[in-house]
Amino acid sequence: MNTETDYETVSAEYFGASLRGFGFNILVTDVRRTARFLEAVFAMKAHRVSEDFAIMTHGTNVMQLHSDSTYASNPLLGLVPENPPRGAGVEIRLYDCDPEDASAKAEAAGGTILQTPTDKPHGLREAYILCADGYAWVPSQPIEKEAARG
Repeated sequence: MNTETDYETVSAEYFGASLRGFGFNILVTDVRRTARFLEAVFAMKAHRVSEDFAIMTHGTNVMQLHSDSTYASNPLLGLVPENPPRGAGVEIRLYDCDPEDASAKAEAAGGTILQTPTDKPHGLREAYILCADGYAWVPSQPIEKEAARG
């Protein structure tokens, strides 16, 4: 998507046709609640927020939130569990996102800290934070450039 695109006014057809690379559409029980959580905890920006849909940006990355009702004719909806957690087995990683800062904000925003910020052997300090739908959001940053080179 062109960085000049106005996410508040772009048509659905133009937006959809412009997406490239990897994309995430996350089915959530409450789009507005999840958008507020992602803004509060990870400093994402929410665009076009409604009961049914939101465009979320994190740096140059774009993803979408959809309510279950928007997937009424989509075969995926039949696979979504009625009882949480929905996101079991999926990690949504946010690189260059401070795990200490996100963890400090998570519980106040309705999240659950699954793992506090921890240095990992793969050179990242990361935390595991669950949103109300049970998706695992993983903010992470390099531990230290000198230590990571070793």
